[in-house]
Amino acid sequence: MPGLLRRIFGPAPHRPPLPEAEVRRRYPWLRWAMLESTFLGYAVFYLVRNNLAVVSKDMGAALQYDNNDIGNILAATAITYGLGKFVMGAFSDRANPRVFMATGLLLTALCNLAFGAVDNYWVHLGLWALNGFIQGMGWPPCGRTLGHWFSVRERGTVFAFWNIAHNVGGGAAGMVAAWSAGSWGWRYAFIVPAAIAIAGAVYVLLRLRDTPQSEGLPSIEAHRHDYPPDQTAGHTHERELTTRELLVVHILRNRALWLFAAANFFVYIVRYSMLDWGPTYLREVKGGTLEGGGLAVMVIEFAGIPSTLLMGWLSDRWGGRRGLVSFLCMLPIVLAFGGILWNPAGRLWLDYALLGVVGFFIYPPVMLLGVSALDLTSKKAVGTAAGFVGLFGYLGRTAQAKGFGFMSKEITATAGADAAWDAVLWSILGCALISIVLLAFTCKMRPRA
Repeated sequence: MPGLLRRIFGPAPHRPPLPEAEVRRRYPWLRWAMLESTFLGYAVFYLVRNNLAVVSKDMGAALQYDNNDIGNILAATAITYGLGKFVMGAFSDRANPRVFMATGLLLTALCNLAFGAVDNYWVHLGLWALNGFIQGMGWPPCGRTLGHWFSVRERGTVFAFWNIAHNVGGGAAGMVAAWSAGSWGWRYAFIVPAAIAIAGAVYVLLRLRDTPQSEGLPSIEAHRHDYPPDQTAGHTHERELTTRELLVVHILRNRALWLFAAANFFVYIVRYSMLDWGPTYLREVKGGTLEGGGLAVMVIEFAGIPSTLLMGWLSDRWGGRRGLVSFLCMLPIVLAFGGILWNPAGRLWLDYALLGVVGFFIYPPVMLLGVSALDLTSKKAVGTAAGFVGLFGYLGRTAQAKGFGFMSKEITATAGADAAWDAVLWSILGCALISIVLLAFTCKMRPRA
């Protein structure tokens, strides 16, 4: 890390150990503070990332953007977010998450303010691509924080609870964007979330901390007597890794990680298909409204809350077999998308119910595949490993954003909107089936530690 960046973002130094009584008093409180601040901070990131899809039709009508244009913008932010998650993940493994995450929230807020202020397509494309890259500063510091404050044997349950931040933030993003656009116009779907993100940056800067040792506390392994078997010395795993160790030893040579990353590519196509295109699909084919599009996003996101908690706990009870739980969750999703495909216009309540089924079962794999990346490597490589798996996920989102936008435009021109969206839904079904095949090979895999 260059000198200036090290001074700004470098890890907080270790403090002298506190007395045992003080450790017992502060450790539980600080563990809760880390969970709370990363949860709320990451939820706010969603307000300034998932707001475009809800108002894309209204923005497109105002600025004469078609579905292919919108698809290009969504694809740009998806690929840059995937790259940002990987690059920022490697950077965050050697950074103070408090400063790193707060800076990310501030920068993404500025991108949203600029996006809402301009009318030019190419400027919008560039700003949303930049926003995607900056959004990569959200998950990695959370992973680093939770990896240092919670042990491997409680990881599935803790990450399941924390992962609800995706649903809370994603669901709120849809409603905040729809309400802001309905009240003052589409530009405010970016201005209002940006104001909230600035407040969130201040909160994270005040609340979040780095490692336990930076607070004078013992490592989580020493505190809970939960050492990885290949690091029985107890403290060797607290050494910061070199760039080569991060990228080559823990990532590129890790075959299991490649398998989970490939599965994540197709899981993310399924996940974002209805988040990116659901509001537009419901309005063009099923007779939905702007507010109904926001509701659809909220239904998908909030339906994932109970299942994420349940499946995270279940994966811990099943010895960390995250791949098996993910495999089982993908099966009902195929049936749900089949139902959406064959449900005729005029029964929006059934579409909402089936989107709820999708949300209920898609978010456990989204969470568990990320946790699997942590399981398969060192806690000092958490951000890099999660960024690698996440990169494949957002390559998947890029493929669906661009591919489905192109299909919608081209097939609509020749065969009508119904035929175009039928082709999109069949493509989603195919991707869900491929993810099931890949996840079948992970069913017996367990954590390294």
